[in-house]
Amino acid sequence: MEPFIVSARKYRPQTFKDVVGQEAITNTLLNAIDNNHLAQALLFCGPRGVGKTTCARILAKQINQDGTEREDEDFAFNIFELDAASNNSVDDIRSLIDQVRIPPQVGKYKVYIIDEVHMLSQSAFNAFLKTLEEPPKHAIFILATTEKHKIIPTILSRCQIFDFKRITVRDAAEYLKYIAQEQGIDAEESALHIIAQKADGAMRDALSIFDRVVSFSGKTLTRKAVTENLNVLDYDTYFSATDMILENKIPELLLLFNDTLALGFDGHHFITGLASHFRDLMVCQHPDTHTLLEVGEDVKQHYKEQAAKANKGFLLKALEIANTCDLSYKSSKNQRLLVELALMKLASITFDGEKKNLDFIIPASFFKVTEERLDVASTPQKETNTEEPAPIPAEGVEEQSVIEQQSAIAPTKPKIDLKSSGKRVSGLSLSSIKAKKYHESIKSPVVDQQDLPTTLFTQEDMQMHWNDFVQLLEDQGRKILASNLQADVPKLRDDYTIWIELPNSTMKKEIEREQSLMLDYLKQKLDNYSITLQISVNEEVAKKFAFTPEEKYQKLREKNPAIDMLRKEFDLDF
Repeated sequence: MEPFIVSARKYRPQTFKDVVGQEAITNTLLNAIDNNHLAQALLFCGPRGVGKTTCARILAKQINQDGTEREDEDFAFNIFELDAASNNSVDDIRSLIDQVRIPPQVGKYKVYIIDEVHMLSQSAFNAFLKTLEEPPKHAIFILATTEKHKIIPTILSRCQIFDFKRITVRDAAEYLKYIAQEQGIDAEESALHIIAQKADGAMRDALSIFDRVVSFSGKTLTRKAVTENLNVLDYDTYFSATDMILENKIPELLLLFNDTLALGFDGHHFITGLASHFRDLMVCQHPDTHTLLEVGEDVKQHYKEQAAKANKGFLLKALEIANTCDLSYKSSKNQRLLVELALMKLASITFDGEKKNLDFIIPASFFKVTEERLDVASTPQKETNTEEPAPIPAEGVEEQSVIEQQSAIAPTKPKIDLKSSGKRVSGLSLSSIKAKKYHESIKSPVVDQQDLPTTLFTQEDMQMHWNDFVQLLEDQGRKILASNLQADVPKLRDDYTIWIELPNSTMKKEIEREQSLMLDYLKQKLDNYSITLQISVNEEVAKKFAFTPEEKYQKLREKNPAIDMLRKEFDLDF
């Protein structure tokens, strides 16, 4: 059995024309050879597997050809390769410098190829500087590296730099197609594109993957065989997921994601692939960007059909959601839930064609009237302007909905709703402005005093209903206001004015803020709409309610002087 030679070695380019995807560099080198304009120090830099070392060998061979050599001549005695990863010391560079002085036995040039040159030590770089700047006429240095930024600037300034680019998916797929034909393998175009995408711009990686897949599937290379062997998600998975998203099928979408996880894929792989799928659909939206779609012709047609179903607004929003999920995946504590939440958001973009605002719902109790209301039928002569203030709509709720619900309530008399009036709002919002106007309106209502009843009542009647109102507040949990109203005994004056005296202005402000509720309650119960409330502040009153231990002792000593004798006798403290 003959030994197997991997495709990366078997099909290594022998001329510049065979190099894939580096036409700009190969044409430059060919012109430099033809015009005798080749520098003595070249630096080939770029990603792995794009042809740096291959181009260096082809260049070393071609500059020594003069037409008289044998066809199989490889000029092995003129080409010296040094692996800087394992020969990176000063002694290795000094040995190389000693060899440079000897002219070639065959051919015109001696070519020194130093691979992975960025691995040289600092001292080795410094020892190499003089020779690299002024080498002998017969010596040419070709340095190759994947990390140009690690090479010191003094080396870079002495070299002619060639930047190799990644090989495009289209170029890699075309070369794989050529190799498949050479080996007699029947390969689907979409399967070769998947291999090229998996290689990520490296031709050597693409050839290695190609050999592995051929060993798995034999002489027939299908897309299904490639996806199974490479453990990548097929295009069909993302096409199905996008159809479910467009049709708002959240349960089916979550089941598809669960099946994907069962196959061994992680959620990050799924969401990034879905984001790339949305990107491909986006480039299919315009004919000029169809060239950016790096898939086979059969799959490209499927992309065009699905792109016609999705509009640009949907795709932009979907890309944003998928990208946000991608960025948050590694830091998430529950990664599966994160992806499932992103999928549910994606499937809800086109739900009913609009976004629903369910952040706030007005409770039914907001529009309820209390059981305490005036009897209009019994007092037809009354005509009052104390209409019920319009409830203040919360932010985000349209005023029309409030008006409609108010119109459903029959025109009633003024009511007392302690719960709704006690709701506080932020001082920096539109609701606060409306709330301020509402409190201003209920604080000093405009009443036509001529048509309202003024039934006589006594101090005892007023005190009884005052206590009932305080009890009502306590039942509803408003204990602070109830406590403030109990700070003093209300007193009735001849002009139906109720006067209370409070120990501080804070309590006064609290009562004034809610006085309209209390007055409405008392007016209804006492059937007298001339009642007013007068509140005064007397800080001396506070001493009635809060004594220090020393003040308590002084009060007791005034009533019974024997207390002082008792304290001295037993040496007591207070």
